[in-house]
Order: sequence, then C-alpha cells, then structure tokens
Amino acid sequence: MDAINPIDVRIIVEGASDVEIVSRAMQNIALGAEYHITISSIIPTTNPEIAKKAVQGADIVLIATDVDAPGRELAEKFKKCLKDQVGHVERMKFPFGHDVEYMDPSIIRKEIKNAIIRTGLTSIANIHKFRELEDLLVESRENLVELTKEKKDLEIENQNLGSLNKELSDSNEKLADKLNIVQDDLRNAKNRHADIKNKYQFIKSKQLFERFSLSELWKESFDEELNDKEQIYFISNEFKPENIIIGQDYIAAATKEDAKEWLKIIRAVLIFYDSKIEDLKEEFTDEKFNPNLLKE
Repeated sequence: MDAINPIDVRIIVEGASDVEIVSRAMQNIALGAEYHITISSIIPTTNPEIAKKAVQGADIVLIATDVDAPGRELAEKFKKCLKDQVGHVERMKFPFGHDVEYMDPSIIRKEIKNAIIRTGLTSIANIHKFRELEDLLVESRENLVELTKEKKDLEIENQNLGSLNKELSDSNEKLADKLNIVQDDLRNAKNRHADIKNKYQFIKSKQLFERFSLSELWKESFDEELNDKEQIYFISNEFKPENIIIGQDYIAAATKEDAKEWLKIIRAVLIFYDSKIEDLKEEFTDEKFNPNLLKE
C-alpha cells in the first residue's frame, strides 16, 4: 500500500474564511490511515476557470459551497465544468440553511468522510458492466486484427496464383463480409459502452441510501430500548414501504427523517396490537383483514 500513491482529494470552497473552518474540521481526520487518501489543497474560488487550473491532477474534487441558492448554483456550475478534468466530482451535503463559514467543524468532518464514501460507491456501481464491455472491445479488436491479417495474406496469394483468382476472390469477399460484421459489432459495442457510461453518470447524480443502526435510531426516536427486532422485521416485510430497507439490525433510507417516520408507523401498529406479534400475524393470515386500515 505504501508504494502506491495516495488518492489526491481537493476541496473547493467559496471564500478564504471557509478555508479556515474546513482546515480545522480536517485536523482529526485520519484519511491517510483509514482510506489511503490525502487532501492536498483547499481551494477558495467562485471562478470556474481558476478551479479548472487548481484541480488539475486530482483524483477526487469535493465541492463545499453553502446550501443557499447561490451556493447550489455555484456547485452545479463547478460539477459541469470539472467533470472531465478529474476522476470524480462530488458535492458535500450539508444541513439545509447552513453556511460553511459558521458550521460546526464536526459536521464538516463527518460530511468529508461521507462524500468520500459516496464517491467510492458510485465509482464501483457499474464496474461489472464496464468490465464486460471492455472484454467485448478487446475480443472485437483481436478478431479485427486477425481478419485483417488473413485478408492481406489472401490478397498476396491472389496476386501470385492467377489460376486461383476466382476462388480467392470469393474467399476475399467472404472475409470482407466477416470484417464488416466485426466492425458493426465493434460499433455496437462502442454504442453500448457509451450508453452504460451515460447511465453511470445518471446513477452518480442519484442520492444513495443512508444506513442507521435500528436499535440506536429506535432509542433516539422514542427514548426506549428496542426489545424485539422480529416485530419490526415482520411489519416491514408485510407492508413493504417504498425507499425503506430493514434487516440485520439496520434500517436504510434516503434520509434519517424518512427512517424515523417509518419507525413511528411501526410503533403505532405495535401499540394498536398491544405489542403482541402473534396476534398481528394472525390478523395477516385472516382473509377478512385489510392492511390498508393500518396505513390510514
């Protein structure tokens, strides 16, 4: 690991005052030991051209602008102009209504780690498809080289063996057809590669789920211990809520508030049934039971 250069991360902020707060937040982050990452510079600028020069050679660029409207517009402008300059551009997601200059360093520190983790996840999301396309491109190129060489050999033989001119001409036409097919396959492979790349860019713009400890979130939401996770799993499995995943003592959702809202619904169901999971299961097996009544 030591022989490999660390991943170069650079952070863009709006002004010099933001540099100080971000630097202070980074003091207790052991990115080198944990992720083999180094944050080489914090760049205070609102000028895209200056940003382009400042991020040259970076693997990852994190955009830490304010969450107000001008900050969001500036972040989108940077993402568009820098996406072809570096390996990956990721916006740091801060709580709504906060300015970087006045933000708690612990929030910034946590979001730096989260942004790096999101970058890693989005970077591997389509790696399997990319590898398949790369293999297909390599195979097509090899076939093209082989067929081109075979075509050239047949053309030389056709010149030396006049008596077999017609036979070799027919073979040459067949090989030309094969070559066209391979070239068509290569073009199709390139088109599929471009399509997957576009889908990859779309996936990168999606917000990934956040994962929370089920026991800890229950304690935080209701100030009580979660004694029976089986009840939570059962109800969630029956109702199948959108954008909520529960299992192995974790709950995943787009936001923490979404996760808490679902736990509130589950708790209301348990209170309604006096926390008796067996009674609840019997209701679900009863043909007269209507689950929509609980949702109301």
